[in-house]
Amino acid sequence: MSESASASRPASRGVNWAVVLPWARTVVRVGLGVVWVVAGAVKVTDPTQSVAAVRAYQLLPQSLSYLVGWTLPYLEILLGLVLISGLFTRWAAALSGLLQLAFVIGLLQAWARGFSIDCGCFSAGGQVAPGATTYVPDLIRDIVFLAAAAWLVIQPFTRLSLDSLTGGYIDDHADRTADLSDEEN
Repeated sequence: MSESASASRPASRGVNWAVVLPWARTVVRVGLGVVWVVAGAVKVTDPTQSVAAVRAYQLLPQSLSYLVGWTLPYLEILLGLVLISGLFTRWAAALSGLLQLAFVIGLLQAWARGFSIDCGCFSAGGQVAPGATTYVPDLIRDIVFLAAAAWLVIQPFTRLSLDSLTGGYIDDHADRTADLSDEEN
């Protein structure tokens, strides 16, 4: 290729990760928040079925199953709203990850023990006919959500968040880069 042809072409630019990553984390934060709100909203309308779904795992005493079944939908909705708002992102993501880990463990033990249950994540949950379980797709989905939460714990800096308004996080990459270079000197 001649020098004049290469000189007339604009230089190709790589992806500016300093711009892309905060927005990608924002999408993950809001997406995870929406998932929690939807999961809680589905269950909050029928708390007795939510209790039955918790009991189907056969992990908790009856009284604790009752408490978890009644409170979990509200916790999910609250957690989702906190994530969507971007307030306490790292802590909300950590709680999200712990809850997802509990769900993964619950699903794995139910599968290992041969239970035929619906996880109750986005449905009423509870007992289902043998062979009607969806353990593998449910586990894959929950592991993806767990990974998303872990990413937000490690890197909670997102755009459009209340954290940035309250001074919880520096939302400007240039300021963060300057802070990092000051630490090195």
